[in-house]
Amino acid sequence: MSEKNHDAQRTARQRLAAEREKQKSAERRRRTLIVGVTVICVLALATVIGLLAANSGKSGKTSAGPVVAPSGAQGKDSLAVPVGKDGARSTLTVWEDFRCPACQAFEAAYRSTIHELTGSGKLRVEYHLVRLIDGNLGGTGSLRAANAAACAQDAGKFPAYHDVLYDNQPKEADDAYASNAKLIQLAGKVPGLDTPAFQKCVNDGTHDAWVDKSHAAFQAGHFSGTPTVLLGGKNIAQDRTMTPAKLKQMVEAAAKG
Repeated sequence: MSEKNHDAQRTARQRLAAEREKQKSAERRRRTLIVGVTVICVLALATVIGLLAANSGKSGKTSAGPVVAPSGAQGKDSLAVPVGKDGARSTLTVWEDFRCPACQAFEAAYRSTIHELTGSGKLRVEYHLVRLIDGNLGGTGSLRAANAAACAQDAGKFPAYHDVLYDNQPKEADDAYASNAKLIQLAGKVPGLDTPAFQKCVNDGTHDAWVDKSHAAFQAGHFSGTPTVLLGGKNIAQDRTMTPAKLKQMVEAAAKG
């Protein structure tokens, strides 16, 4: 073999070796890149999972601060807001959520009858405020509205503000009641309620922890949902034979003894 051919073959082998080394280097870089991207994706996924875990159930977490019952609250742990005379023969126990459409439907059907019976002294209603929809759909509208209603109770305006909240209830998925400004605006529909004291109570969340305690009692009672409306231990909201006229008849019969 001539010296020229030998040099050509050696040069070719060197080029081939160099190309192989170049390919190996490229493969090493590719693997390094894949590993790096994988690590970044894993870390990013872990971060997302961590954030989701941290945020899950935020709307249902308990509120910080002392439990401050509204003025005149009664019953176990002062969790009931009473409407009507203490001496009434019949007591209606209502567990409700101001974001709950079924609660609004019950209000629309039974409000006038309940007002008539409480006004005549034949019926006493004990309202328990819960935040079920906050937990189901997220948000804080149930809590904020319940706190505002408790603030109205402090001002002696609970029944009227209670009705205003249902009359202006947003769609279930619309967390409009999460806005304290909205709740204060609605207080303007109740004469004498929109005062600096009421506004401070709403904005400070004075009764937030009390609402959470009421909700915990609702959960401990293993009730199926809102509204839960108990008369003599029976949930009349689930009784398909119940009507406002039948409720009135039952209450009036009890009043006669």
